[in-house]
Order: sequence, then structure tokens, then C-alpha cells
Amino acid sequence: MSTVALLTDAAQGAATPADFMAARQQMAFTLGFHIILASIGIGLPAITLLAEWRSLRTGDQVYAELARRWMKAAGVLFAVGAVSGTVLSFEMGTLWPGFMDKYGQVFGAAFALEGIAFFIEAIFMGIYLYGWDRLSPRAHFITGIPVVIAGLLSASFVVTVNSWMNQPRGFRLVDGEVTDVDPLAAMFNPATPVQAVHLILASLMVCGFVVASVYAVALLRDRRAGRVDRYHRLGFAIPFSLGAACAPLQVLVGDWAARFVEGNQPIKFAAMEGIEHTEAGVPFRFAVFEIPNLLSLLTKYDAHATLRGLDAFPADQHPPAEVVKTSFEIMIAIGMALLALAAWWALAWWLRRRGTGRNGELSPRRDLPWKPWFLRLAAMAGVGASIAMLAGWTTTEVGRQPWIVYGVMRTEEAVNPNPGLRFGLYIVLVVYTVLAIATISVLRRMRRRPPAGPGAPAPEPVTAGSPR
Repeated sequence: MSTVALLTDAAQGAATPADFMAARQQMAFTLGFHIILASIGIGLPAITLLAEWRSLRTGDQVYAELARRWMKAAGVLFAVGAVSGTVLSFEMGTLWPGFMDKYGQVFGAAFALEGIAFFIEAIFMGIYLYGWDRLSPRAHFITGIPVVIAGLLSASFVVTVNSWMNQPRGFRLVDGEVTDVDPLAAMFNPATPVQAVHLILASLMVCGFVVASVYAVALLRDRRAGRVDRYHRLGFAIPFSLGAACAPLQVLVGDWAARFVEGNQPIKFAAMEGIEHTEAGVPFRFAVFEIPNLLSLLTKYDAHATLRGLDAFPADQHPPAEVVKTSFEIMIAIGMALLALAAWWALAWWLRRRGTGRNGELSPRRDLPWKPWFLRLAAMAGVGASIAMLAGWTTTEVGRQPWIVYGVMRTEEAVNPNPGLRFGLYIVLVVYTVLAIATISVLRRMRRRPPAGPGAPAPEPVTAGSPR
């Protein structure tokens, strides 16, 4: 773009291309940072309560130690997530004032409810953390339940705003002015159910696999040291089982989401699947693979069904198709890999339970869940699940472009027209780098296990048939 055009845009109150791109990059970066923290914040209290429930049922102090450690980590991540979430709230107003000024009254109720859920979560997390050794075991467990429920509600209320941006409802535009606002219709728009379920399952998967990956590394270290630590085995098994249980459910919900997008945002679907031209009997293409007619069959239950391509829509409404397609394929590929790990985990445990001989001896099947190759892959699952979630958000957000509110407001209409937005991006990158380093440093210090108490079992030596 020429200098004259840039000056003309500035004179008309439009952001320069550099500032517009900086605003989008800043929002993408801070949202990506926050969504991983939020995912762990949703899932970690759940696995903490599961461990504490097992401690109450069995009297096993290893479960209690894990629960105490996990909730302390959740407290740290909750505090950091509160900071990053607050930054996002300010960015909505400073980077996208056109969007907030015009439509804030439509979806503002969802943010208000999210704030209430957040405060409830914070209050009961404080009670739960302070209540260790001060409340009865049962009362302490009960105080953790609102933390889990409030976390799920908080995430659900936030995602209603994003779903509204994809399927705007609950208002009318009269001469460019918003009228007849219905906050409930805006919140419970057609995209809310599928996006909320998809996000919650993804969050539980990310948390489960991230936490399990830490213990997978510890188990590999135990094997090299010639011993097995039950603390690490249980610390791996609980969160990994959560992630593994969500993986097949997420495949089903992902199929639901893809069909919803095809019916309601067909141009995004065309970009996701790389459909350049409208045609019947569309093949399924993934990387270098192509299976004739399969995409039409999966989408419409008809191998010869017609699917709309990018050529069916005006060029100025096309999203960056390559970015959308690549991010979608990354999400699918990692999701399938995690599903395969989950299937092996389930099969290995089933075979292990059948591995007891007639005289009560354990067969080599006992070692199946703890194979070194499996632990190495599990150690990478946390990073993989996080990348898959970020790729999924990229597909959702970039696929909606050029609209900030689908079919109603374009993104360039919403951006702050004032100059210098790119300097805010530089500051955010520096501050968030420092924040990430500090958070990781604190969590690494918390990772050190305290000396075992009198009731804790001693590490098991590696013997034939044990998880060596």
C-alpha cells in the first residue's frame, strides 16, 4: 500500500495495515497464552477431587499427597490465569472499541455471569487451600466441588461470546443501530452447545495430558534408576485416564462441530477441508492422501452430495484458506495420535487385569501399561494436546475472517483507529515472556516432592513383571 493510501486511511480514522495486523497478533498471542492456563484451571481441580475422593475411600495417603500438590499448582495457575484473563478483557476495549461500543450490550450479560462464576471459583479455591488439616476430610472435599463447577460455568459463559460471534443472535439492526436486545437469545445461540462441549472436552484433555506428561518423565527416570515410585505411577494414571476418556468423546463432538460449520459457515468449512470448487462427490483430502467421495459421505451421508467450495462465495469474504486448512489438519492429526495412545492405555489395562495366572502369579502383561516407548509418547502428549487446542482455536477464529461478527461486522471496522498499536504488541510479548518464565520457575520448585511421611509406601524395586 502506498504512503498516500496510508495517510488517507489515517485521515479517515482507519488503522494502518501494520497496526491492524499488530492488534490481531496481540489478541491471538494473549488468547493462546490464556487458553492453555484456563484449560489446566478447568481440569486440575477435577483430577484433584478425584484423587482426594480415592484417598477418602481407601485411606491411601499417596492420593492425598497428590491432591494437595495438584491444588497448590492450580492455585498458582489460577492467579496467573486471572492476570492474563484481565489483560484480555482490557484488550477487548483498547484493541476493538468499534466491536465493544456497538455490540457490548448484546453479549455483556455473558461476561457478567462469567465474572460471578470466577469469583465463586476464587472464593472456594481459597477455602479449599486453607482448609487442609483445618476441616474434616469430608467437609474439605465438599469445598472443592464448587471450584470444579464454577470453573466449568466460567468457561461456558466465555465461550457463549465466541459462539455469538460465529452465530449472532439476540438483536436487530435498524439503520445501523442495535435494537431489541435479548441477552439470553444471544448467549444461547445455535453455536453455543457444540462450542461449549467442544471446549470443555478439549480443556480436560489438555489438562489431563499435560499433567500426565510430567509424571511420564518421572517414571522414565525411575526406570533408569532401577526402581518404581507409586507416587509417580498414580500421578500419571489419574490425569492420563481423564485425557484418554475424553479423547473418543472429542472425536464425536468434533464430527458434530464440523457438520455444524458446514451448515452454518460453509465458507469456513470449504477453507478447512480445502474445497476450492463446488462439486459433487467431494473426496476426503488429508496431507498427501485422498479418498474419493468420502468427505461428501461423512458430511451429508451421501457419497455423491454436493459441497460448496470457495468459488461459491465472493473473494472479499474468503478467509486465509491455507492457514485454516493447515491448522485444521494439525488439530486432526494430533487428535488421532492422542486417541491411539488412549486406546493403547485402555487395551493395556484390560490385558493387565486378565494377566493373573491360575496360581495368582502375574504374567509379563503386568508391564504393558508402562512400556518405555509408551511413556516417551505420553511425555510428549501434553505439548501435543496444547498445540492441538491452539490449532483448533486458529481454525475457529481465522476461519471466521474477515468478520469479527459473522456476516454483520468486519474485523477492520472494529479495530482501534489510533496509531501505535504495534508498540502494545511489543510490550505484551516482553511482559508475557517474563510471566511465563516466572510461572514455570515456581512450578518447577513445587515439583520437588517432600520427604515421604510415615504412612507412605517405599519405592518398589524393579523386578521381572513389574513396571521396570
